[in-house]
Amino acid sequence: MRKNSAKAMAVIGSAVLAMGMLAGCGSSAEETTAATTAATKAATEAETSAEAEETTEAAAEETEAPADLSGSISMVGSTSMEKFANALAESFMAKYPGVTVTAEFVGSGAGVEAVTNGSADIGNSSRNLTDEEKAAGIAENIVAIDGIAVVVDPANTVEDLTKQQLTDIYTGTITNWSEVGGENTPIVVVGREAGSGTRSAFEELLGIEDACKYANELDSTGAVMAKVASTPGAIGYVSLDVLDDTVKALKLEGAEPTEENIKAGSYFLSRPFVMATKGEISEQNDLVKALFDYIYSDEGSEIVKSVGLITVEQ
Repeated sequence: MRKNSAKAMAVIGSAVLAMGMLAGCGSSAEETTAATTAATKAATEAETSAEAEETTEAAAEETEAPADLSGSISMVGSTSMEKFANALAESFMAKYPGVTVTAEFVGSGAGVEAVTNGSADIGNSSRNLTDEEKAAGIAENIVAIDGIAVVVDPANTVEDLTKQQLTDIYTGTITNWSEVGGENTPIVVVGREAGSGTRSAFEELLGIEDACKYANELDSTGAVMAKVASTPGAIGYVSLDVLDDTVKALKLEGAEPTEENIKAGSYFLSRPFVMATKGEISEQNDLVKALFDYIYSDEGSEIVKSVGLITVEQ
């Protein structure tokens, strides 16, 4: 018998004992009847309370992922998602010590390819999936929203660019900072390599796919940050969550790259963080399903926020 039922039985037993004592002491019929009614009510309330507690406990047991999860989960993909993926893996493994989560950061395209060919459980992509990728059976599971920050070297005097000015800089129409209110300094256009989710999202949002005139095409977010920080006149784009004081983030159309402005729609450079799977989440193994349950839980939302990303509604 469960402990809550035992509590109810104890209350009932006490009520019966009390009625016996009243009867033995010569109490009147009315007193005995009143005592009986009170005891019966107490016993019924105790039984109802015990059943409610058992139902609550059962529901909690059913919704909580098993603590004895074990095995491994592999993630491959976006370098922009490195900070989030590492934080997620660390937190999930702390909760489930029997699980190992590995993450490799080789670009969004490579991540989607890895999950498509079955060499990874999850493909991390810092862009929406293409129609061709979806047609191949890959599910687009958006886990967070990221802003793309446009950064320059700290000494640059320019504070704000319009969408058209940014477009003209990256397509080579504007080549000197003096053309947009800055110093007479040549613009060094820095970007990511082909296949990068950040590059794909940036060019798509500006409508300049395959039209950029890059001076440098670098293979990681960190490399872009380092190049811009150390190169006078440089401009680049990086994930919002990696911003630090080594570079200067520009306003776009008067809006700073912040969560509030992205949610309000006033800052136009934003993109999804996708954890792609081959087939829907419901079709994945128990470990992968448990990971997504965790991502979309309150604990997962806190991880998203802790690395500077924006949560998505489920």
